[in-house]
Amino acid sequence: MTDRAPPSTGSTPSTESGPADEEYAEAYSEGYGEGLREAFREVLSHVGRGHTVGEIRVLVESRLARLRDDVAAKRRSVLAPPRRPAWGSLLRPPEAARAEVDPIPRLARGTSYLFREDRPRHAVTFVSRSGGEYGRVLCVSTNPPEFPNVPRNRVEVLRLALPTPGIGASEGELDPGGLGGRIKEATEAGGGALVYLDALEVMSTEYSLDTALKFVNFVTAQVARTGSAFVASVDPGTLEERDLRRLQRSFNIVS
Repeated sequence: MTDRAPPSTGSTPSTESGPADEEYAEAYSEGYGEGLREAFREVLSHVGRGHTVGEIRVLVESRLARLRDDVAAKRRSVLAPPRRPAWGSLLRPPEAARAEVDPIPRLARGTSYLFREDRPRHAVTFVSRSGGEYGRVLCVSTNPPEFPNVPRNRVEVLRLALPTPGIGASEGELDPGGLGGRIKEATEAGGGALVYLDALEVMSTEYSLDTALKFVNFVTAQVARTGSAFVASVDPGTLEERDLRRLQRSFNIVS
């Protein structure tokens, strides 16, 4: 019988891929860890500024929408790194790191947002922050709010006509069909339009809930097609739970 060969006591690696795999895993885990640290630092910075849960959600959604561009920018910086030390950004004091985070979210073109709130507050702030980037801001409201950061000559108030038997609409008031026509015209013009709506409850009461939902679906489809944006505010206590769910399904982002 042939004696079995004694087990090898050497530590020679079987292939040359081991060290390379180890180096790849190390680089990947470092990058993954830094990505998580950056994300959590950004969320904490928003919390530290006193943003509400709804505002933080919108901020995160906005950041996720431009994530592909951020990754591409990071890749370019790695391929052609700046002259300062690569670890410089990690050694900055916490205050400097927080200052780099843009506290003002930007409306993503082609997107619709629904704010559930008892009074239009966060939706108005959201429009005011980014409305100036659009050719027009169309405000559909029975009590139009002010948008401090938007030039007045870009804001057009569209008033909903309240149907009264035997009496036509007052001058300047539009039914849902007329509102849709004006919105179509503005969103297809140069620069697009930002549509603000806080008259959903009135529209569903004076016309019907189905009419209000059809109007919302028209606007969401129109802004998606034209690269415009849609922001609506609704008091969830004015709708049945089933109807509120139907409304929410029409929007890209619900806060």
